[in-house]
Amino acid sequence: MAVFTAFEEQDVIADLTKNVVDGVVFTDLETLKKQSFSPRMTDADSGLALAFVDAKSSADIKGVLQTARTFHIPVITQNQFTSTVIGADGLTGAIILSTRSLNKIIEISKEDGLAVVQPGVINQALDDEARKLGMFYAPDPGSKSISGIGGNTATNAGGMSTVKYGATKDNVLGLTVILADGRELKLGGRTLKQAFSYDLTQLFVGSEGTLGIITEIIVKLLPLPIGTPMMGNAFFPDMTTLAKAVAAIRLSGVGPTMLEALDSNTIAALDQYEGTDYASESGAMLIFKIDQSTLEIEQKMNDLLTKFGAANIQVTTDPAKQAALVKLRQDMLPAVFAGQNHIMEDMALPLSKLAPMMDYIQQIGEQLGLKIYVAGHAGDGNVHPTIVWPADASEMPPQVNEALQLMFKKTLELGGTISGEHAVGMVKNQWNNLELGEDVDFLQHQIKALLDPMNLLNPKRKIN
Repeated sequence: MAVFTAFEEQDVIADLTKNVVDGVVFTDLETLKKQSFSPRMTDADSGLALAFVDAKSSADIKGVLQTARTFHIPVITQNQFTSTVIGADGLTGAIILSTRSLNKIIEISKEDGLAVVQPGVINQALDDEARKLGMFYAPDPGSKSISGIGGNTATNAGGMSTVKYGATKDNVLGLTVILADGRELKLGGRTLKQAFSYDLTQLFVGSEGTLGIITEIIVKLLPLPIGTPMMGNAFFPDMTTLAKAVAAIRLSGVGPTMLEALDSNTIAALDQYEGTDYASESGAMLIFKIDQSTLEIEQKMNDLLTKFGAANIQVTTDPAKQAALVKLRQDMLPAVFAGQNHIMEDMALPLSKLAPMMDYIQQIGEQLGLKIYVAGHAGDGNVHPTIVWPADASEMPPQVNEALQLMFKKTLELGGTISGEHAVGMVKNQWNNLELGEDVDFLQHQIKALLDPMNLLNPKRKIN
């Protein structure tokens, strides 16, 4: 059957170049390959984009959307390109719209306790600037030094401090968003309380670029805590015991800022990567932090850790030693990933179900003959099991997919979610009905159709 095309690629590029007034349109193969494909790219429908637009203004974004509507071409919004779930990789013939150059900190207001930023501002850069004024930006995903506030907002990123300060959604006050039809919305605002409208701000937080394009974010800043922060680590016989200790710490009133868990496999990988000798201690490590410690709090922590059989409890108030512990946790992924194929997952459980889940993951590894590294933000029930297989394997072993299916189903059975902080992307969008139920799944598609009726924005992501 003959297909008669209505336009050529050069027609689209010419229109795009005309509509992008401040930014740059790239169509060279080197740029397109670099921005279309990442190591996470696995989906057969993904491919080489038609153009990459480095937007410099809202006018550029509106121009890209105008071209997309004219030619019915998908638009993939990309920020710093750090998604772990194929959330910003290219689609064949699509336009990749990058907001990384919209990277200005527009305002930091100590008086109002907020900052106004563009989406390309790096998380760490905002925090550094806030600290110069005695404030800080709380959300701290593992990608803090490389990920943008826009991407953090689009995916509702979490992090190590979520146990005390919440995820990105808990720190966003307002947004400016451009819809697929070019309308620009101002949502939320500068007040800490907002009860007038539907909470449209939070509708766009975590929407993964499928409902609109975020061009400005108002985030909460907090004053730096007064007092001496205390940090430490302790070792438990296994991850299940560690999880039980974490649940008790959460309910004790000590107010932890960080409760990070590393299993024995992960500790051994870190020893090899860092040249340390933690694996000789025990089966699982807990790294903890309290922003405002007192002698009473330190004693309470020691009592709780001892009650659950913790060994070699070490506590420090030295900033350099605390930084070394944070780095140890941040180096977990490169240590585990080194020299082998891998897939890291991201489930979150009710706190009372974290220990049973730890048991179940271990059982799956033994049952299927897989090596699974388990770590995570134990304080908020977020667990990251990483399954590995040999680097020279030509394809992923079938047991890996079987293990993921079992873990996901068990997570849902225990009342959890299969995406705690990494978003959905193209990796998990088949699970919407199972996690959300048919009615909520259908409602999400209705919302998508209302705000993006031509299905131009990040198609195939979040909902399929």
